[in-house]
Amino acid sequence: MANSNLSNAKNVKNDEFYTQYHDIEKEINAYLEYNPNVFSGKTVLLPCDDPEWSNFTKFFAQNFERFGLKKLISTSYAFDSKKYKSNYQPTLFEKRDPQFDKKKTIKNGKIFTLTQDKTGDGRINVDDLEWHYLVGDGDFKSNEVKKLRDESDIIITNPPFSLFREFLAWIVEEKKKFVIIGSKNAITYKEVFPLIKENKMWVGTTNFSKDMLFVSPEKIDPSKKPSSATRTIDGIVYLRSPSVWFTNLDHGRRHHPLPLMTMKDNKKYSKHKEINGKSYKKYDNYDAIDVPFTDAIPSDFDGLMGVPISFLDKYSPEQFEILGTSDNGLVDDKFKKTPGLTKKFVIDYYKAGGTGAYKEGNPTAGYYEENVAKMSYKRIFIKHRRKK
Repeated sequence: MANSNLSNAKNVKNDEFYTQYHDIEKEINAYLEYNPNVFSGKTVLLPCDDPEWSNFTKFFAQNFERFGLKKLISTSYAFDSKKYKSNYQPTLFEKRDPQFDKKKTIKNGKIFTLTQDKTGDGRINVDDLEWHYLVGDGDFKSNEVKKLRDESDIIITNPPFSLFREFLAWIVEEKKKFVIIGSKNAITYKEVFPLIKENKMWVGTTNFSKDMLFVSPEKIDPSKKPSSATRTIDGIVYLRSPSVWFTNLDHGRRHHPLPLMTMKDNKKYSKHKEINGKSYKKYDNYDAIDVPFTDAIPSDFDGLMGVPISFLDKYSPEQFEILGTSDNGLVDDKFKKTPGLTKKFVIDYYKAGGTGAYKEGNPTAGYYEENVAKMSYKRIFIKHRRKK
């Protein structure tokens, strides 16, 4: 059961990973700390959700009054339309409701809304949620859900990872505010990176140092020795994924400058053996130096620098300017676009025992170290933003 669950999860590319309550709470509270009125008077849409199970719905419903929300909308995707097929059973909540329909429960999506104190207990919370079946299956691309998108001010969810590009475009085309979860690999997508580069989107407050843990749609037996794609805590097996939050809501961490040493001091005091006592490597195919660790960015270097994508959880737009990425050769017009790896470099790389599938013209950043051709990991190109 455990291995089949994980195989199914991989086949649908994490499309059915459920977000933990405390991860949502930690992330959302950071936006409130920066701007206590960020949700005040707003309509929040939670699409790609299973409202009866969703921690997103539970969290925002429980905090409806504290946040000052105008309206909460949560929608689900019909069971029959999902790629991942679990042993579906309607909840007792749904079955006991007079509007329960045996066909619609698997063919139609659901919509939950919260606007008022329905129970009359003087509070607006999860007990006041109202629901009905959608006309369609709840696909975010449908006209039915598009209307909900257009009505909303902020969209918050963990969308299907396999549809991340399409889902992000669906949000951006209507210029909506959002907080969504996606794979770290999405950072360098050609549909995603330009938004980060232009400060139209950034990563949230949760740092890159740990993978996020998600709840499986089906219980995994820890005695079956689940794969390394899981982590077991207190007897519960969680699905582990290299994921981050993406948003265009401001938060305080974005404006904390990164403390840095000069290039000279990095060479003398850096804790990294790749930097201490050595020179920074210059790329063969970019007019830039390689900085393999964010804390090794030299404070006094004014040229272009290639840094790890993990730099983004420490990025301050007041301190740095993002100019490109080695994944697709995107470099700001202020700098010459790379022609890619040279034929000689690729030959030298494989002569030195290099592995992978690299060809002449590949935009991946490469450098020579003691006359040995080496490839760097994915890099984001940045430079210091100096006050004029």
